[in-house]
Amino acid sequence: MSPVVSGAPKIEFRDVSHSFALGGGEFAALDRVSLDIADGEFVTVVGPSGCGKSTLMNVAAGLLEPDAGQVVVDGETVHGPSPQRGVIFQQYALFPWMSVRKNVEFGLKIAGVGAAERRRRAERFIDMVGLTDFADALPKTLSGGMKQRCAIARAYAVDPTILLMDEPFGALDALTRVQLQDRLLDTWSRERRTVLFITHDVDEAVYLANRVIVMAARPGRVHRVIDVDLPYPRTEEIRLSPEFAELRREVWRSVYHQPTPMERTSS
Repeated sequence: MSPVVSGAPKIEFRDVSHSFALGGGEFAALDRVSLDIADGEFVTVVGPSGCGKSTLMNVAAGLLEPDAGQVVVDGETVHGPSPQRGVIFQQYALFPWMSVRKNVEFGLKIAGVGAAERRRRAERFIDMVGLTDFADALPKTLSGGMKQRCAIARAYAVDPTILLMDEPFGALDALTRVQLQDRLLDTWSRERRTVLFITHDVDEAVYLANRVIVMAARPGRVHRVIDVDLPYPRTEEIRLSPEFAELRREVWRSVYHQPTPMERTSS
């Protein structure tokens, strides 16, 4: 059964546009993107290369200021990063000289949380991601999947209400990727964070989400929104079901059978 999400928007993209300088001109990464994400919802974003997926997340994170429009979180316009919006990238960005525990504690230390409370909270989330036996290990001794689990624990430790994840499993092998998908969903079902998850993998997008947002490129905008009416917890049986296969086909066609910019212009 799917976890219940409220109808009130947690994140609102209101006609968001953003361009980058390119070869003496401009490249429109996002063009008037409007999208609401509910509190507690798990939304994945897929689309062809150059469709603005990462730009969308960076604007939501406050790492980029949109050229036009606004992103609103809990009724407040985003004007910069916030600890309420945890960001997880494909690159783990762990401090190599710090243990797993110290990496997870880092954001709490910056926030002025006392040593005893930092340790308690870090241990909770280290256990949550299955790294208790490696709490004192340095990142160089960890596998890629373990490093990403450490990054997820670090994001959770500062108690964000939103997780923004930019292809966090993209560099991992297929088996580790599936294992981390299941672990992430288990954590989400217990913690009820709002998740915006960027991926280029259609199977991953369908398996994780309440809704899949399909982006169109040049300029980047919302092409389709596809509801994923599959029960949680998601299991291998669901992944192999006819319903999953049909949703996968629908998302695949929406991503890879889009009209070209020239075709859109002439229509």
